[in-house]
Amino acid sequence: MRLRLPERVIDFPRRPLVMGIVNVNDDSFSGDGTLDFGKAVELARGQVAAGADVIDVGAESARTNRAAIPVEEEIRRFRGFIGRWEDVWQGVEPRDAEQVWPPVLSANTWRPDVVTEILPSGKVELVNDMGALPDDRNARLCAEHGAALLVMHSVGEPKVPHFQQQWHDVMAEMERFFEEKIGLARAAGLPDDAVILDPGIDFAKQRDDNLTVYRELARLKKFQRPVLVPVSRKTVIGEVLGLADPAGRDAGTVACVSTCMTRGAHLFRVHHVEAAWQVVKTLHGISPAGG
Repeated sequence: MRLRLPERVIDFPRRPLVMGIVNVNDDSFSGDGTLDFGKAVELARGQVAAGADVIDVGAESARTNRAAIPVEEEIRRFRGFIGRWEDVWQGVEPRDAEQVWPPVLSANTWRPDVVTEILPSGKVELVNDMGALPDDRNARLCAEHGAALLVMHSVGEPKVPHFQQQWHDVMAEMERFFEEKIGLARAAGLPDDAVILDPGIDFAKQRDDNLTVYRELARLKKFQRPVLVPVSRKTVIGEVLGLADPAGRDAGTVACVSTCMTRGAHLFRVHHVEAAWQVVKTLHGISPAGG
């Protein structure tokens, strides 16, 4: 299995990748966002030094109790960070021999108008689409620029709460969803090895749905595509632990990283890169194939 990026290929099995989260906004659910590009770059630089293989930068909070920001503002925020991307990793030494170097820049956005403006920079190698790929536009843009595409499972429009969504069998629905979206991306010209799957923890899912996804994640192996799990400080962790403050959920996040790695996950999206790196490095050392 491999992940094809514009100028390089990442082959699996290998140590899972750690994706650090950088929010260039002022309303992140975890309270770690900033509109100061200098501070955002320093945060990303610290994550890379801690072992992050990918930096996922988002200009808009995914919170459903916040209105979507204007497209022009989202583009402005992305450009402010992308323009200083080399400052994130130049002069930093890789944490270990397996760290992807230079790190991959991922853009977390769902709007094709934004993707259209940021991919021509040549610096964004991955589009993290939280919009559940309702049509083929983002897939076509990624195919045109050679970028990879992360497809997240969800329903309905982004930025809209789906608290009442019920699933008879969430994993069966997820399998059907990914079959459809992989086919959509393929028809748009995007190679299968440029697609990553994301089960969309907390998106259009209730507590028991999320726990089922953690337990049965191995079912996604059938697609032979890298699987990213956005485990960090999720609401379901807070529900299980009785912790309202997302910043207090890092130990629960570590538990989810460990569980999902043994079920075949290939990438982890986290706030606390140091903790996640130690987990995947240790477990990979115990079982190099991550099994």
